[in-house]
Amino acid sequence: MKGNRSICFNIILVLSTMLVLTACGSDSETPSGSNPTSASYRVTLTNITHSQPLSPMAVVLHGDTYSAWEVGTSASPALEVLAEDGSPVDLIQAADTVPQVLATGTGTGLLLPGTTESVDLIVSTADRVNLTVVTMLVNTNDAFGGLNGQSLDQLAVGQSAIFMAPTYDAGTEANSESAATIPGPAAGGEGFNVVRDDMDFVRIHPGVISDQDGLTGSALSGDHRWDNPVFKLVVTRTS
Repeated sequence: MKGNRSICFNIILVLSTMLVLTACGSDSETPSGSNPTSASYRVTLTNITHSQPLSPMAVVLHGDTYSAWEVGTSASPALEVLAEDGSPVDLIQAADTVPQVLATGTGTGLLLPGTTESVDLIVSTADRVNLTVVTMLVNTNDAFGGLNGQSLDQLAVGQSAIFMAPTYDAGTEANSESAATIPGPAAGGEGFNVVRDDMDFVRIHPGVISDQDGLTGSALSGDHRWDNPVFKLVVTRTS
C-alpha cells in the first residue's frame, strides 16, 4: 500500500486546477465592449501518464448549470459507461439534450502516453462559456480524468489557457484490477457492466495497487500506476 500513499499525497498537491494564460501571437482580438455572435475553440489534450492509455475524450462547451459529475454524488449512467468502457457516446448524447450545452465533440481513438489530440468547437456566444473534458484511464476499472465546468470567459481571441486534470473514481465498479474487469490492453476484460458494486459516488481516485504491491489477482503492474495530473489541456480561442 506504500504506492497508494504516494499517489494520495500527489493527489493533494493537484486538487486545485492549474490555469496559465498564454498569448498565441494572433493579431486578432475581440474589441472591448463588443458582443461577438460566435466563438471558436481548439481543445488539445496530451496524455502525460507513464503507461495509461486514455479513451477518446468527450468535450462539452456549456453554460453555468450543466455538470457532467459532482464529487460525492452518484455517477450518471452516461458517465458510468465512459468510466468503465471508455466510450464517450452516451455522455455526449446525454449532453446534447441539455439546453445549457452549447457544443460537443469527441476524440477519434485511444490516446497513448505522450501523444496529443485536438478537437475544434464553435459556439454562438463567447459569454459564459464553460468547458468539460472527460476521458477514461483504460487500464483501470472505472477511473477517469476530467476537467469539470472550467470557465473560458477569460480568453480573448488568440489566447490560450492551460489546465492540468486529476483522476476521479466513478464509484460504480470495485477496483479489483482483475483481468476479467479491466477493458484496456493490459487485460482485455469486460467494459461496462450495469451492476454497481462499489461505493456509488464519485471521488478522487486512490490509484491502482498492482500485482507488485500485493493485490492478488491484479492484472496490472507497477507501470500502470500514475501520479496526478493525468492529462494536460491547452484551450485556444481561435476566433
